Amino acid sequence: MGLISWLLVGGMAGWLASMMMGANARMGLVANIVVGIVGAIIGGFVLGFFGIGGVTGLNLWSMLVATMGAIILLYLISVLRR
Repeated sequence: MGLISWLLVGGMAGWLASMMMGANARMGLVANIVVGIVGAIIGGFVLGFFGIGGVTGLNLWSMLVATMGAIILLYLISVLRR
């Protein structure tokens, strides 16, 4: 995946995850992109642990993996902030 693809997938996944976790009001564009990209790495690692492929390109599967990882990341951040 190229840089533009990572930014697009990261931005969309971070935004979707922040909407699902109720953190959208606190996050801006850059935070959504960072959370989405880190979420893609986390989601790829978690699914790789179970033998399932992670982020494969600019497609729906990659978006789901990145969103799942971003939700995990936002959940962990909310637990650590308490």
